[in-house]
Amino acid sequence: MKKTIISSKDVVKIYDTGDVKVKALNGISLEIQKGEMVAVMGPSGCGKTTLLNCLSGLDDVNNGIIKVDGKDIAKMNDFDKSAYRARNIGFVFQFYNLLPVLTAKENVELPLLLAKKQPKEASKTAEKMLELVGLKDWSNHKPAELSGGQRQRVTIARALANTPAIVFADEPTGDLDSKTGKEIMDLLMDLNRCEGITFLIVTHDSNIGKNVPRRITMQDGQIKADKRNKDYDFTCPKAYTNKKFFNDNQ
Repeated sequence: MKKTIISSKDVVKIYDTGDVKVKALNGISLEIQKGEMVAVMGPSGCGKTTLLNCLSGLDDVNNGIIKVDGKDIAKMNDFDKSAYRARNIGFVFQFYNLLPVLTAKENVELPLLLAKKQPKEASKTAEKMLELVGLKDWSNHKPAELSGGQRQRVTIARALANTPAIVFADEPTGDLDSKTGKEIMDLLMDLNRCEGITFLIVTHDSNIGKNVPRRITMQDGQIKADKRNKDYDFTCPKAYTNKKFFNDNQ
C-alpha cells in the first residue's frame, strides 16, 4: 500500500474583504499518495491556487483537516509550520523567486543553510541538484545570466534540495514559451517517474492536464472531476542517466 503524503477532509477557506465573503474552497476532500503526479486545473477564480496554498500551509483554513505526511499542520504554530515546510515541502513558482545577487548554486544552497545543514553538505547537495536538472555547468551563473527555462530549473533544484515529501508547483510553465515549457514538464515527469518525487501542479495549461497521470478539475471552490490517465507511461526513459539520488537517500 502506498503512503499518503497529503490528505484533506472537508476543507473550507473563506476570504473576508469586509464587504463580502468569498468561499474560495467549499468542502475539499482528497488524498495524494507518495510518488503521484497530480495536476489541478480549472478556470481563473476556481480555487486551485488557494487549494495549493492551504495544502502547503501557506494559508490557514476556516474549517476541515489537512495532513502533510501524517502531520496536522493546522495544529502547528507559525514558527513550527514554517520549519515544517522548509524540511518537508518544496515549492516551484511561475516567476522563479530566485535571489538575483546569488549564483544558481547559492540559490539552491540557501534553504539548506537555513535548515542548519553544514556548509560542505549544503554545497555538495546543491551541486548534485543542479546536475539532476541539467545545470551542472551553470552553477556559478546568476539568474540574470540564465534563460527563463534555466532559471526554472534552478527553482526546481532548490525545491528538491531538502528531499521534500511533496513538491507544489504553481503554474511552473506559465512564464515560458511552449517549447521551454514542454522541456520543464518533461523534466518534472522524469523526476516523478525515475526518482519517485511527488508533485502537485496547479496549471491552466490543458496540455499538462492531458499528459500527467492524474488530473483534478475544480470549479467554484469544489472538485468537479478526479480522473486518471490510463495511457500514462510510468517507465523511466532510457535517456534519463542521472543517479537515483532520491531513491538512495529518502
